[in-house]
Amino acid sequence: MKFHTEYLIFRTKTHREYINVTTQVQSALSNSSIREGMILVSAMHITAGVWVNDAEDGLIADIDEWLEELAPFREDYRHHQTGEINGDSHLKSLLVHHQVIVPVTTGKLDLGPWQQIYYAEFDGQRPKRVIIKVMGE
Repeated sequence: MKFHTEYLIFRTKTHREYINVTTQVQSALSNSSIREGMILVSAMHITAGVWVNDAEDGLIADIDEWLEELAPFREDYRHHQTGEINGDSHLKSLLVHHQVIVPVTTGKLDLGPWQQIYYAEFDGQRPKRVIIKVMGE
């Protein structure tokens, strides 16, 4: 079994941002020369996430509104007593999770017809990393 690792670095312009990283993940897969296996895409920060879903602007806006309803910014999070003011960002990350695993078949991401891979930033405007780990033969 072979392994290949690459990193993406983001410094978003806004506090919350959703970035389609499918092309970069496919590029890392191509660089690996792995034809069959799996690829892990994982946010390396506890206020970010990764998901697989449709690349449709209305859906992204709906997801953003849904996350804000479930984990709104509030002044009274206990976490804010530590000096941080990103309690809602941690909760949003838990809702979407921090990583996905995608199958690799014949050297390509084996995604469904509308599926794309997204990096979700919930506490942006500073450098954040995503690891892409390709595993297989």
